[in-house]
Amino acid sequence: MALSFAGLSFRYGRKTDVFSDLSVRIESPSTVLLGPNGAGKSTLMALAASHLTPAGGSVTWNGIGPSKRRERARYRRAVAWIPQQITPIPGLTVREQVAYAGWLKGLSRVAAWEASEKAIARVRLEKLAGRKSHEVSGGQLRRMGIAGALTHQSEIILMDEPTAGLDPTQRGVFRDLVAELCESVNVVVSTHQTEDLADLYQEVVVLSEGRVRFQGTTGDFHALAGEVGSPRESAEAAYSALVGREV
Repeated sequence: MALSFAGLSFRYGRKTDVFSDLSVRIESPSTVLLGPNGAGKSTLMALAASHLTPAGGSVTWNGIGPSKRRERARYRRAVAWIPQQITPIPGLTVREQVAYAGWLKGLSRVAAWEASEKAIARVRLEKLAGRKSHEVSGGQLRRMGIAGALTHQSEIILMDEPTAGLDPTQRGVFRDLVAELCESVNVVVSTHQTEDLADLYQEVVVLSEGRVRFQGTTGDFHALAGEVGSPRESAEAAYSALVGREV
């Protein structure tokens, strides 16, 4: 299973290109996309989710691409995107919004409602299922977003800066959840934070100024720092060396 970007180009309006002839293939079950703010991480995730359309090149998941109309629904059902900001839908409970996500991906209302129960349990939100979605915390909103992706049995889940703004306890809950998810679905997480790399991810992709500066195993990434203290310190050192700036 692979998420592939081939000869990708994209720009917002008449601005400078975000990507120009970018090619990268992501096959690992758990991948972290690292890069500083403005590197193009969120744009790449939105392109992978078919929320944005490339000016040139292609995006495919296992050979299926959203650019072909006959494949688009299948692609979007397989590829789930959880943006940094999860928007609660006024009036809907947590379970209703999770079920709604499944319905949007092509499930019947009955099937989406039934799937939502298991999905909510999997992200440990059972006690909040009946609460209005706008009444839960930021960390709970992101778990609700993951539950929505699980309703339609996504094959790969893309998460954009999922731990931004979370307190240490919420980050711990999220870390445990991602570790569990990686056993059954592919996960790609974009972030500029280097903690937990060795514990969560098998592959690291470093993006800077619209180009891939590094792609390899987590072990290879840490090795770039040489003999430097703890795993977190070596990750920070390797990252700083690649992007040429402080973490």
